[in-house]
Amino acid sequence: MNVNITFRHMDHTPALDQMIREKSEKFAKWFGTTTNVHWTCWMDGAEHCSEVSINSGHEKYFAKAHADDLYKTFDLIIQKIQNQMQ
Repeated sequence: MNVNITFRHMDHTPALDQMIREKSEKFAKWFGTTTNVHWTCWMDGAEHCSEVSINSGHEKYFAKAHADDLYKTFDLIIQKIQNQMQ
């Protein structure tokens, strides 16, 4: 699985990088190891935002989330992608 991470208007810390990679492991289980995942995280005022774009063969998924904590956005995105698969 190929995971790309982009941060805008915020620091790219090792803890955030590790958390995103751990959350992305769910995508590998769902879509296989040939999956390309691109996360983008940014601040919009005091609000934390993130989005993910997933390409796996012919399947493409996208989700975006906003919350008061960046870590919450990761869980919201996982839930949104899981809902799209159903």
